[in-house]
Amino acid sequence: MLNDKLNDFNIILASASPRRHAFLKEMHLDFEIQLKPVEEIYPSDLKKEEITDYLAKLKAEPFLEDLQHNAIVITSDTIVWLDDKAIGKPKDEADAFNMIKSLSNKTHEVVTSICFTQKTGQHLVNTITKVTFKALTDEEIQHYVSIYKPLDKAGAYGIQEWIGAIGITSIEGSYNNVVGLPTHLLYKTLNTIADRN
Repeated sequence: MLNDKLNDFNIILASASPRRHAFLKEMHLDFEIQLKPVEEIYPSDLKKEEITDYLAKLKAEPFLEDLQHNAIVITSDTIVWLDDKAIGKPKDEADAFNMIKSLSNKTHEVVTSICFTQKTGQHLVNTITKVTFKALTDEEIQHYVSIYKPLDKAGAYGIQEWIGAIGITSIEGSYNNVVGLPTHLLYKTLNTIADRN
């Protein structure tokens, strides 16, 4: 399957996310993890996928200078978009509580971009998933934040965790995108790259 087609490539995943690591393993892809820190600051006039496109490309920049000919560096960024503004990761538990409270009884969008960087150039894809929460009580939010401590997650929640099971009433688009990576786009794009070479 896809991994056989990618035999000649070195797949580098530039992400610390355990959810993204798990997805690539589930897809039977051979890959290595390399982390190079970048300051995730974007121009204030950007919106939705413009933000995640910009940040996914920005995360690839530290790799450009030493990129091997057979390498494919995968960088990704996810934001939650609500009321015309981006919600990133919470600073602390109080911030996480307030983030989830702002999502309660509303529909928000989860926006992810993936950037594929090779010596020959870059390919960028993105997708948006709409997620609706029921009206959550303060007790439900506090219970989730205290036990799951979702400080590493955009929007301060994991759809695959307790809060998703009890609180999400509808989802439109890729479920895996909300977990951490739109795997259908990853698969499709890697196939395209393998077929092109």
